[in-house]
This record gives sequence, structure tokens and C-alpha cells, in this order.
Amino acid sequence: MKNFLLGPILFLRLFAQSILLAIGQIWVNKTRSLLTTLGIIIGVASVTAVVAGMSGMNAMIMENFEFFGTKKIFLWPERPQSGSQKNANWWDIRFRPEQFEGVLEHCPSVEYLTLMSQLGTMTARYKDHTAENVRVTGVEEIWFKIENRPVSRGRTFSYLDARQARRVCVIPQKLQEKLYLDRDCIGQTLQLDYHTFLIIGIVEERPRAFFEWQGDRIEVFIPFQTAQAIQESWIEAMASCRRTDLAEEAKAELTFFLRKMRKIKPGEPNNFGVFFMESEVQKVRSLMAVLSLVAAAIVSISLVVGGIGIMNIMLVSVSERTREIGLRKAVGAPASAILMQFLVEAVVLCLLGGMLGLGLGHILAKGISHSAGFLSKAEVPGWAVLLAVGFSTTVGIFFGMFPAVKAARLDPIEALRHE
Repeated sequence: MKNFLLGPILFLRLFAQSILLAIGQIWVNKTRSLLTTLGIIIGVASVTAVVAGMSGMNAMIMENFEFFGTKKIFLWPERPQSGSQKNANWWDIRFRPEQFEGVLEHCPSVEYLTLMSQLGTMTARYKDHTAENVRVTGVEEIWFKIENRPVSRGRTFSYLDARQARRVCVIPQKLQEKLYLDRDCIGQTLQLDYHTFLIIGIVEERPRAFFEWQGDRIEVFIPFQTAQAIQESWIEAMASCRRTDLAEEAKAELTFFLRKMRKIKPGEPNNFGVFFMESEVQKVRSLMAVLSLVAAAIVSISLVVGGIGIMNIMLVSVSERTREIGLRKAVGAPASAILMQFLVEAVVLCLLGGMLGLGLGHILAKGISHSAGFLSKAEVPGWAVLLAVGFSTTVGIFFGMFPAVKAARLDPIEALRHE
């Protein structure tokens, strides 16, 4: 047992001595060592900053998608590219409310569904105050739940509001401020063009996605049936599945249900579109992963350049310490000890450069996170730290191997004669 442990103990002792010798040599030649590792420092810092930036952008995109709902399914009328309805009139292929009757009973994977109708933009008025280009949308009560837009004050639409097509509306706080409405404006009326509406609720604002341009757009929501009574306009629908993993089933069920209700014959293409948010999330995730890999690969070229610098300086070091190598071999040092000494020195040099590069990379990541709103979540992930350390070690071994082998193969007599 003692002999079995002797080998590993001797190896660890030799390894520790090699590390101490390497640190000593680096300390003696501080300026040269710093300049040598500059390529590694810049390379690791660049890779770290790029990975942090891409991970921050990815996190922001995913957060926006998560907030806006990965369970949402959007449906709209669409003229097919082929078939008998290829040149159909848009009015003939529009959605009709009756085509969605019983949809939840026949589509078990669908949790909610709401019809929507856009009335375009109108001018909102309250006393002497006006707000131009207010977008008026007719929705059903469940829309607020699907969109995660709760009503902070007042209420949403009731069954009687919808049944009787009442002139009631839910407004955002932005419009309340723009029209200088009372703090408790529930029960007050406003004009939307020539139509008078009773305010019954204040809806929370939707946060703006970094990829979405909204400007000063203001929305007002009225019951879907009221919108249709004012103007029989284009109808769209939005549904949400019960769970994200049921999205494909929900999409298939809705497609089958609508084909049946719209009397589309077998073999004929759909005359409506279906868009599932989660499928786009997966595409974005794949795209961001590829972009991160490509960007990291490009900036990693500087690590290779840094590795060449390490190899160059280690060859110089072997040349400078030829007599020392000859003396160590003359007193019985094996070639493996010489090999390990120079290899460890190259690895330590790269690791020190890698640590400095990581520190610089963290500073750059902080700067990136404060430079732009969509990169505010930029941070260095744990795997990037391990990657930087591993890559630095690999560079040290790869580019340090040739000088180390050269040192190990030196003839002791020729080495001692070296001037």
C-alpha cells in the first residue's frame, strides 16, 4: 500500500515544485510575462464580454416573450396561396363570431379564447381636452386574463355589457392623464369621435418590449359586441393553451375546428393563419445560441494569437536557461521533470492571463449592461468562467508542449557548454 501511494505523492510533490518554480520565473520577469500574456488577457476578456452581452440579450428577449405569453395562439383570416379561394374576396373569408361557438368544448387543450375587432384610431375627448390617434379595440372580458393586463381600478366587461352591446370602455392610465380625468374617473364619460362611452375601469399598461416600437400609442378597450354594433369590422382571435407542452395539440384542435366551421373541404388549404408564440421562442433560442457560438469563435482567434506569443516566449526561456537545464540533468533530473517544469510554467502563465482577462471581462460586462437598455441583463455566466479557465489551460498545454519537449530533449553536455 505504501509503494502504491509513493508514485502519486512524488508526482504531486514534483508538480508543486514546478508551480513554485514557474511563479518564481514569472515574478523575476514581470514585465515580459505581462506583455506575453496580453494576448490571452485580451482574448479571454473579449470572449467573456461577448458571451455576457449575448446572454444578456437572450435573457431580455426570453423575459419579453415570457411576459407577453408563450401560451398564446393567434388566429386571423388569410387568403390561401392556392385552391378555390386563392382569389377570394376578403369579405368572404373574414371570421364570423358564430364560427367560434363551442370552441372551448371541442378543443380541450385550449383554456381561453377571445375575439377581437379593431375600429382603428379615434380622437378621445373629455371636456376641453383631446387625445389624437387613440386606438380602439373591441375585446371580450377574457382578453384581460390572456394578455395579463389586470384592471387596477373599476371592473372589466360584464355579461350584460356584451349582451346589450353597451357603450362602456376600459382605459389606460396614460389616457386618464392625457385627458386630465379625475383621479377616480370611474363613472365619467368620454367621447370617442362621435360616440359617448362610460368609463368602467383602468387597465394596467403593458410594458414595452425592447424590440417593439410603440411611441405614444394609447389604447382604449370596448366590448367586442359593441365594436361590431358600431362597425362590422375585421375579426381576429387570440387563444391560450392550458400548458405550454399542449401548444401543438391546441393548435391542431383549433385548426381542425375552424376548418369544420368554415366548411373547408379535405385537401383545400386553410383560409386562416395560426401563429403560436412558443414556436418562435424556440427559434429565437436556437438563433441566439448559434450567434453566441459564432461570436465567441471569432473573438477566440485572439486566444490563438496569445498562445503563439506564449510559445515564443517559452522558447526564449528555454534558450536562456539552457545551462540550468544541463546542470539539472547532470545531477540526475529526469526528462519528465524538465518537461513538467516548462509545461507547468506555460500553463501558469496562461492561467494568470486568463484570470486577468476574466476580471477585465467582468468590467466590460458591467459597462455593456449599463450602455443599452436591451443589454441590461448582461452578466458573465458560470459556464463562461469555466470555459475561459479551461481554454487558457488548453492553450498553455498546446503551445507550451513544443518548448517543454525541446527542453526535455536537450543533451546535458551540450547544454552545459552553451554560452
